[in-house]
Amino acid sequence: MKIKERRRDGVAILEMSGKLMGGPDAESFSEILKTLIHEGCRNVIVNMEKVSWVNSTGLGILISGYSTLRKSGGELKLLKVSERIENIFIVSKLHTVFQSFQDEEEAVRSFA
Repeated sequence: MKIKERRRDGVAILEMSGKLMGGPDAESFSEILKTLIHEGCRNVIVNMEKVSWVNSTGLGILISGYSTLRKSGGELKLLKVSERIENIFIVSKLHTVFQSFQDEEEAVRSFA
């Protein structure tokens, strides 16, 4: 999995691509969030448009990131989740935890 970071209106947007399945992915995602929090950027959007698959460990990575940001006074929201992955969120009831958007502008504005 690859992660590219950019910022828009004070919100960090992490563009993920590939499969979100744990292992080294968990550590790199966690390190990126720690750096963002240290820099004072606590609102994060994870763009999942190019994520082809998420397993249970990958869901754990997102949950951990969500918890880390909440504890620091921020939020983690999802962008462009595919229908296939959205179904995983529905089955696991995580759609009740994560706010998900299809439009980046709307996602960024939701932090205001």
